[in-house]
Amino acid sequence: MANFSFDIVSEYDKAEMNNVFDQAQREMGSRYDFKGTPAELEWLDAEKTGFKVTGSGDWQLDAILDIVRKKLAAREQSQKVLDTSKDSVTSNLKTTKEVPFVQGLDQEKAKKITKLIRDDLPKVKSQIQGDAVRITSGSKDDLQAAMQLVNKQDYDFPISFTNYR
Repeated sequence: MANFSFDIVSEYDKAEMNNVFDQAQREMGSRYDFKGTPAELEWLDAEKTGFKVTGSGDWQLDAILDIVRKKLAAREQSQKVLDTSKDSVTSNLKTTKEVPFVQGLDQEKAKKITKLIRDDLPKVKSQIQGDAVRITSGSKDDLQAAMQLVNKQDYDFPISFTNYR
């Protein structure tokens, strides 16, 4: 009997994030309410692991993040990839906020997923492998049931499936 498997990971598509960044900057350039303000969207660092949002106040930061969320939704990307928990910093009449991207499953998140699968689907085996959870079963139908089960849960981190075998 053949064994089938896939991995559950928490990562984002870098190419899609580039597209979101470009589209958000284009929209910000064409909006009248951003003319003459310090409104700006930049990459957090050279590796593009997040956004640095600059505006004239928290209201403008929220408006820029709203544009980014709309662009993420249009490109069918999870908005949970944005970690907006950091506080904004105000200086020189500018307000800046760093918004890193959420990536990787830590042990606690991985244990939540494995416990859920173990409790609801006894025929499916799940094991933690670094920052991924490997799901194996003899039936492809069981694997699809596991995917649906994980997708139904409302985790506070993005979930994606890779390495189908």
